Amino acid sequence: MPPLRAISSAPAFSGSSGLRRAAGAVIIAGLEGTSLSAVETAWLKLIRPSGVILFRRNVEEAAQTHALLKAAKAAVDGPLFRCIDVEGGTVDRLRDLTAPMPSAAAVGATRNPLLFREHGRLIGQEIRMLGLNTTFAPVLDLRTDWSEPVMTTRVVSGDPVEVTRYAGEFLKALAHAGVLGCGKHFPGLGSGSVDSHHSTPRIARPFDLLWKEDLLPYRRLARRLPFVMISHAGYPLTEGGEEPASVSRFWTTEVLVEQIGFQGLIVSDDMEMGGILTQTSLADAVVRAVLAGTHLIEICRDPALVLTAFETLLSEAERSPAFARRLRQSAASIESFERRRLKADRFPAPPDAGAVAQAREETRRFTAKIDRLGSGKEMPA
Repeated sequence: MPPLRAISSAPAFSGSSGLRRAAGAVIIAGLEGTSLSAVETAWLKLIRPSGVILFRRNVEEAAQTHALLKAAKAAVDGPLFRCIDVEGGTVDRLRDLTAPMPSAAAVGATRNPLLFREHGRLIGQEIRMLGLNTTFAPVLDLRTDWSEPVMTTRVVSGDPVEVTRYAGEFLKALAHAGVLGCGKHFPGLGSGSVDSHHSTPRIARPFDLLWKEDLLPYRRLARRLPFVMISHAGYPLTEGGEEPASVSRFWTTEVLVEQIGFQGLIVSDDMEMGGILTQTSLADAVVRAVLAGTHLIEICRDPALVLTAFETLLSEAERSPAFARRLRQSAASIESFERRRLKADRFPAPPDAGAVAQAREETRRFTAKIDRLGSGKEMPA
């Protein structure tokens, strides 16, 4: 992946109006329902976030989902990351619209790269059909005895080489479908025993072991990952200390960018999660995340918190020239990425019933194949 050209003096973000644009540009916002309300339309036009993210609450049928995304794009009036979490298994926001997608663990267990690629192709096909262009997948965390009760079938393997093999083929298929993928949850939740939705995991692994194992997929896939999502976990046996990685310059800039050489966009995990809000306020978290080197701040549900984040970023930038420079740099990096990666992102025509039925049938056939392989009733290809 070519390097981002983050130029702090980018004309689009100069002056006070540019600062407002930059404060909105670093946000990915959740939407409340299945259609845009007048209030939502108004704040989307005001803030102009770089992305929106859908959940199951936003998805009833194909035409409705397509219309919601089209309305959001029209309100923002510019490039838009149209995001969703479709990993397969327990995290599959489209399971009720098409058919449940097999988990990453079940597909990874086949050890068949063709099936890894088919997993990515089917997910990419569903996403593009609806007007989405980004999925926050694949999960690059390692399976361990500590994290398995929390991560369940979201993780492919305890072997970082196998995780990398699966993710490489999965990403290749997503890219072929015109969909952006995201490796998560950097630097790794593989040894965490608590759910970061509720509290902050403490990963008690020294840096050399994290580098050798948990970070191996990121190191090998750095130039192929469009996005990397930063976790809310703390790593007390490293220089990052107890501080959540999502607000840590050590993890975001020093390790991910400077040591690993990642050149894509860095996105926070949801800033409404307990993993960060049990440690600090939302206002403090979004400022610290931007200072750490994060490009995109994800706020998945509450529009009041989206507005709080926007106003906090703007007021901090007006108060602090150093923060204003950092905010403009993040926004310029996003704009550069959009020019290169979204220039061919044409909003598709509304999906017809036949296309939805075909996607549903293909997914069901694939699921049945994975189930047969898992039960030993079919020999691997």
